[in-house]
Amino acid sequence: MPAAASFDYALLRVVPRVERQEFINAGAIVYCPERQFLGARIQLDRNRLKALWPEVDVALVEQHLEAIRRICDGHPEAGAIAKMSHRERFHWLTSPRSTIVQPSPVHTGVCEGTEDLLDRLTKQFLTI
Repeated sequence: MPAAASFDYALLRVVPRVERQEFINAGAIVYCPERQFLGARIQLDRNRLKALWPEVDVALVEQHLEAIRRICDGHPEAGAIAKMSHRERFHWLTSPRSTIVQPSPVHTGVCEGTEDLLDRLTKQFLTI
C-alpha cells in the first residue's frame, strides 16, 4: 500500500450573477504533488443553474468549465497555461477572480492514491 500523500483541492463555482453572490458547485480541481497528479471533474447541473438565472448562457458556461479540465489535462489546444507545471496550473486555476466561474478557497486533504479522489469529491460536493 502506498504511503499517504497530501493533496489540495478547490471546487469550481458558477456564479451567474456576481452581485447576488449565489452559486452552485460545478466541478472540482485536485493537485497532489507527491503523485504528480492534477485533474478536474466537471458536473454542471443545468437545471439548478437555470433556477439561479433563467437567461444564463449554459453552453458558454460549459465551455469555460471544459477549458479548465483541458488545462488540468495539459491539452495542447488549451494554450500556454496548459504547458505550465502542475503546480503553476493549479495555482493559476485557483487564484481568486470575480467571473462567472470562480474557484472556492483551496482546501487540503490526505489520500492513499489519486485514482478515486475526483469521484469522492464529486460525490461529496457536487451530487444532490
